[in-house]
Amino acid sequence: MWVVEAVRDFLVCGAQVTLLSPAGSWVAQRSAGTDARIVAYDWDGVAAQDEAVCRIWTDALRDCAVALCTVHPPRGDFQCARFAARCIAESGLPTCLVTKSGTVVPAYRREFYLPDERVCSSIIAIAAFTRGYLIETYRIPADKVTLIYQGVDLRRFRPAPALQEEGLRCYPLPPGASPVLACVGSFEPRKGQAVLLEAVAALPDAHLLLVGDGPDETWLRATIERMGLVERVHFFPFTARPEFVFARADITVLPSLYKEGLPNVLLESMAMGVPVVASRLGGVPEVVLEGETGYTVAPGEAGQLADAIRRLWEDRAAYARMSEQAQQMMEEQFDRSVQFEQFLTHLKSVMKGNPPQGPL
Repeated sequence: MWVVEAVRDFLVCGAQVTLLSPAGSWVAQRSAGTDARIVAYDWDGVAAQDEAVCRIWTDALRDCAVALCTVHPPRGDFQCARFAARCIAESGLPTCLVTKSGTVVPAYRREFYLPDERVCSSIIAIAAFTRGYLIETYRIPADKVTLIYQGVDLRRFRPAPALQEEGLRCYPLPPGASPVLACVGSFEPRKGQAVLLEAVAALPDAHLLLVGDGPDETWLRATIERMGLVERVHFFPFTARPEFVFARADITVLPSLYKEGLPNVLLESMAMGVPVVASRLGGVPEVVLEGETGYTVAPGEAGQLADAIRRLWEDRAAYARMSEQAQQMMEEQFDRSVQFEQFLTHLKSVMKGNPPQGPL
């Protein structure tokens, strides 16, 4: 999603953009019709790192001053930043490689961020926690890692009566359900939905929207039935319009157990004026300010989670204040249009002294 938004925003700002993407991918489809030059490659071929795909990547990067690469997990011996660096180095391209970090994953290696000393490289970290981790754990020089937060589309994520009406329609609940909790994300162990169910069991009036999909869905449904929560926990499929979820919710809950960077779901919820209760992980405390925009709890602590939700909901004056302050923080510090300008300004600074002055 970020790549699609970046392509569009960079083009609006006047940049020339080349998008390297697997043939038929969602990213390529969503970017079709823009002024971006879209270069497709074979998904299986790139994993094998064959010469045909290497030529495609090299030709695409040849006229680019900067290659911006989001850091993804490896597939066997293939990892995107390392492959991009190989193409740049072996062909002697002047292209500078900028890797963009997301969630901190301990299994990742240093070379996923700085792949090849022969290539001009630097890193964009999307949270102060991530920047510190890269510097302290991987011993990456501090001047190689720039902090730029990811923003939220404030034109889309903001309270509005029309969104509330659509939220009520899309997410029907029993009359008087209150408070309405929302948990948006994949159904997998690290996301901590099992802990959240324990918390909901201790909150007899709460109703929970579980929005997403994933390998744990069958197990979660069985657990909900075993716990007697069928009437208060409601499943809804993955949605590309999460603003309707937040328009329906009173509190957004992120009960993750590990491996989080700075989750978009928190930024989007807060921009909608919906306070959050979240696990104290990664960059979460950088936006969930204790008692100001929500509450944080220790990962895996169902009792703490229930207590924080109860405290937030029962103190109506504090709830109203945190709702206002959460929205204000997003408007002042996390406006996506401002953040993308910062990304582009940084990339332009990387281009200096690194000709040609070509596309991204």
